[in-house]
Amino acid sequence: MAQLRLGDTAPDFTQDSSMGEISFYEWAGDSWVVLFSHPADYTPVCTTELGEVAKLRSEFDKRNVKTIALSVDDADSHQGWIGDIDETQGTKVDYPILADGNKKVSDLYDMIHPNADAKVTVRSVFIIDPNKKLRLTLTYPPSTGRNFPEILRVIDSLQLTDNYSVATPVNWKDGEDVVVSPAIPTDQARQKFPKGVEEIKPYLRMTPQPNK
Repeated sequence: MAQLRLGDTAPDFTQDSSMGEISFYEWAGDSWVVLFSHPADYTPVCTTELGEVAKLRSEFDKRNVKTIALSVDDADSHQGWIGDIDETQGTKVDYPILADGNKKVSDLYDMIHPNADAKVTVRSVFIIDPNKKLRLTLTYPPSTGRNFPEILRVIDSLQLTDNYSVATPVNWKDGEDVVVSPAIPTDQARQKFPKGVEEIKPYLRMTPQPNK
């Protein structure tokens, strides 16, 4: 399977999960999706990650994001593991974990990197927009837990820059100043962004976040 690249259409699939069979496109509907994979059930780092995603439910909801995890173990195993996650992380896992025993989804999304470990998925993250286009990929080694505030930050940036002619600078967080698109001349930018445009260099113009 060729590696998925940004802008590609995310592959559809039907697969069993901790919440029954999932037909991916139908399940996703008009939402954004964060799909993230785990090397195996009952692994310590994943336990903390899955609990954190459940705790962040309100943050994902307000961004119109659905979350879905994947592990190569079966749905029965997932149910037992979810009990442990809820107990140890003080939360309730309220989203599906795909049961990818045949590695169908792992192969579709190129989640197994043989030189890292041919038997398990790496910690892949895919952000998929409502048009089913792949907008971000992150790949962590199995030993390193993910940074979910960064994933939320990227979603904020994608949703902002899809709707306004801006980009987000280094370390940007929601509510901070943004970069005016280089395609817009400064005089037009001043009309387009009435909160003001600061020209640092002709190619580097800043403006307050337009939707705040």
